[in-house]
Amino acid sequence: MRTVYVVTHPEATHHVDRLVGGWFDSELTPAGERAAVAVAESLRAKVPDEVELYSSDLRRTARTAELIGERLGVVPILDRRLREKSYGEAGGKPQAWLDSRFVPPPASGERLGHDEGIPGAETKGAMAARVYAAMESILESRCEHQIVVTHGGALTFVIAAWIRMPLESAGYVDFRGSPGSVTVLREDDYFHNRQVVIGHLPTGEADR
Repeated sequence: MRTVYVVTHPEATHHVDRLVGGWFDSELTPAGERAAVAVAESLRAKVPDEVELYSSDLRRTARTAELIGERLGVVPILDRRLREKSYGEAGGKPQAWLDSRFVPPPASGERLGHDEGIPGAETKGAMAARVYAAMESILESRCEHQIVVTHGGALTFVIAAWIRMPLESAGYVDFRGSPGSVTVLREDDYFHNRQVVIGHLPTGEADR
């Protein structure tokens, strides 16, 4: 049995300031710190001593992973491929700035390579490809218990990679996770089916 706990970082400063997150390197708020400690305590009750901990390298996720690692006695492995989507010039600007310029993807046709109209922003396909690559590296390990700390948007492609959704089919997929949520991914030893259990999603604005 393999179990992967996917944690989305709790409340960060860009949430309360209503700024665009992405690669903008915001910090956890005091409430976010307390939530991260609560997640760490919950994981300590579920996870055995032998566990691997991976995290996006942005400060809000790295701090979440640090607090989890302190409780579990493990040092996080930081991987920039687990970052949120880059919004280019919009990162750190008011959310309204992005909303007024954002070009949504078409209902059909090219979605992964769609240009959202924001200079320097990643395409959905570029983000998906790097998260898929990160998950491929993580799942090469034979460790039966792993924790991945990431962002609300990146969660979609962590799950899509886990269920082996072909990358070229990921243009429509969207799995939601609020700040501080824990999603449990399990693979059984008999059928080798891959299960997704999306945990309780606390009240709050989904990470963007």
